[in-house]
Amino acid sequence: MGVIARQSIKGTIVTYLGVAVGFVTTFFVITRFLSSEEIGLARVLIDAAVLFIGLAQLGTNSSILRFYPYFKSAEREEHGFFFWTLVVPLFGFLLVSLLFLTCYEPLSRWFGAKSPLVVNYYYFILPLAFFMLYQAVFETNANVRMRIVVPRAVRELLTRIGLLVVYLLYAFDLLTMDGFVWSLVGVYALAALCNAAYLFSLGGISIKPDFAFLRQNPTIVRKYLLYTAFLILSAVVSVLAPTLSSFFITAEMGLSYTGIYAIATYMAMMVSIPYRSLTAIASPQLSMAIKQDDRAETGTLLAQVGGNLLLVGGLLLAAVWVNIDLIFAILPNGATYAVARRTVLLLGVGQLFVATFQFVVTALSYSRYYPFSLLFSFVLTVLALLLNNLFIPRWGMDGAALATLVSQVSYFMVVLITARLTLRCRLLTRRHLLTIVLLVALFAANEVCLRLLPGLNVWLSSILRSLLIVAAGALAYVWKVSPELNDQIHALLRRIRV
Repeated sequence: MGVIARQSIKGTIVTYLGVAVGFVTTFFVITRFLSSEEIGLARVLIDAAVLFIGLAQLGTNSSILRFYPYFKSAEREEHGFFFWTLVVPLFGFLLVSLLFLTCYEPLSRWFGAKSPLVVNYYYFILPLAFFMLYQAVFETNANVRMRIVVPRAVRELLTRIGLLVVYLLYAFDLLTMDGFVWSLVGVYALAALCNAAYLFSLGGISIKPDFAFLRQNPTIVRKYLLYTAFLILSAVVSVLAPTLSSFFITAEMGLSYTGIYAIATYMAMMVSIPYRSLTAIASPQLSMAIKQDDRAETGTLLAQVGGNLLLVGGLLLAAVWVNIDLIFAILPNGATYAVARRTVLLLGVGQLFVATFQFVVTALSYSRYYPFSLLFSFVLTVLALLLNNLFIPRWGMDGAALATLVSQVSYFMVVLITARLTLRCRLLTRRHLLTIVLLVALFAANEVCLRLLPGLNVWLSSILRSLLIVAAGALAYVWKVSPELNDQIHALLRRIRV
């Protein structure tokens, strides 16, 4: 875990700097200067672009992680690998663009009644998706070369700062609505160009295809094509589930509710932030372990990554929930967004499952059992579709969050059982059990404090109950729930002493 720990810690620091910028943007800019409808529009455009690139990339990001070890030789030669990571998603983008243009009329009818702004800016999704697509492709190429910090800084810092500038310019009437949407596109264009420049600065990157290598290794080509065909099918279902709630709320409740749901989602996403850094650098290690059929290393990686993310994500979820009333109290126009209180908790629990177990899904996708992922993704999407359709008319945004949570819990339970039987790795260990006990006790203690101290000033109440999180973290350290985190704490303390 040495390389993984160092790179992930740096990546996490960058990520949380980005979170700080996002916090300022969310809590002091857009909720003050933008209406919930305008926030909803930005959210739907970005969600639509995410859905678009999920289909258009044709599994490129996963293929990069899975097949890079097959192309990279000991002499640092990559045999034209980078060329294919550019061409395949370009073909996918053109293909999905045709489908996107064909769907204009039916989608216009679906969104038009409650959210006409979405129809007005429908075609802006194309350039937005293009730049987001290649930003991700360049970042993944850097990840397999064990460089995550700079691309992470581009995504988490540069992009967020750019969006903050755009929001401020629009807030002070320096941009029209059209200019606002074009500027959103421009931010992601700049991010893609920065990632490309950094990737080429690393050296050893060539856009020249190596057809001789492909002719000499037909097995790799066959495996790549089969894997890509599978991922195309998988993407059709898997990328729908995370964005379904936003689209359903937009169509059935309107963009104002989408904006409120977007703020709740932002709060919940803080729980899974460590996942992005830790798995970005651990994924190439996992891919190599599975390629070499090293089950011991695979099991160690899955247990350590999942256990650490359960602990850190659980404490972050507790921090959000303990301070939820304070957050809405200091949020500009907080009364508008406070209706999403339960929504934040439900989405946060779902994000905790994602952070803890998504790496197991990654392991399955790298193994010869990857077709199972297609089946599970299909079940997840169908379940999310049915539950959103059932729950949103009854419980609104809480229903959307509940539909997401139930779908995610069902999905990951099936994934864990399958991974245990196929990969034959121990996925749940003592550290998981200790963490669950600790988190249950923490949330129970928080509820007890709320009952014992009713009517207490919201600031004082949050401060006192936040001490419970400090105590839980101290217990985790004493119980050595995460030896890796303890080691990093010891190393930090030694540096401070020096």
